[in-house]
Amino acid sequence: MPWLQIKVVTNPDIAEFYEDLLLEAGCAAVTFEDAKDQPIFEPELGTTPLWGTTVITGLFAAEHDLESTLAFLNEQKLSVEGGDTIEFKAEILEDKDWEREWMTHYHPMQFGSHFWVCPSWIEVPDANAVNLMLDPGLAFGTGTHPTTALCLEWLASEPLQNRSVIDYGCGSGILGIAAILLGASAVSGVDIDPQALTATQDNLVRNGLDKERLPVFFPESFESEAVDLVIANILAGPLKELAPTLAELVKSGGQLILSGLLIEQADELIGTYSEWFDMEPPSTKEEWVRLTGRKR
Repeated sequence: MPWLQIKVVTNPDIAEFYEDLLLEAGCAAVTFEDAKDQPIFEPELGTTPLWGTTVITGLFAAEHDLESTLAFLNEQKLSVEGGDTIEFKAEILEDKDWEREWMTHYHPMQFGSHFWVCPSWIEVPDANAVNLMLDPGLAFGTGTHPTTALCLEWLASEPLQNRSVIDYGCGSGILGIAAILLGASAVSGVDIDPQALTATQDNLVRNGLDKERLPVFFPESFESEAVDLVIANILAGPLKELAPTLAELVKSGGQLILSGLLIEQADELIGTYSEWFDMEPPSTKEEWVRLTGRKR
């Protein structure tokens, strides 16, 4: 069915007031989005910062009394300073199958000469290539984000036969499954999000692989001998905190792949991991970085 949406542009100081106002007016959901392309790449732990100019959208059922709702909102906004300058914009939201809407924009992606990541609902472009069939579900990792793409490019270019791998922060399982399809002999996945562990196992089955090929764990229950390769596509903050843990998981002469960090964060991470690894110059895509190191 179609929906109605009411939008208001505001600032972080009074965003909560307008969120409460929309909820009081009877909306089914409230969303926040950036109005001026001011991304927040890595907020501090425990914080949920908003953008300097934030668009708040309230979603209402089609049968909602729009006229009386706007009258209520316009009356209540006057109770805060500057409320007389605020405008509420009402729109009819087109009726769509939103799950399938994003699917129409997700296409097969090639990494290297012989490896493809393909949406599970699309025919593979090259049946003779190594094809990873993916449905990310609610977990991070489709291959479209530069951090994931940087890792996939590295995996597709390296000899992985008979190597042991840990995908730390496995998300959808895309990197761990890629390692298996490209020849790795033993792969484990670790993530703090239960939805990620579920998505990883679902994508294993989607690729005709037994769940035993990529066992998944929460960090607190994960135990492993040192392996040939650890991949961690997370964020700079956790990567710094996890440095001793990740270093211990890599055997002498083994490799470490780090991603999920911005260009300006690379030097600090290189300094941190240089305690255990000989770090190579960073590889970049857009404003994101991949770091590679070999354990001494």
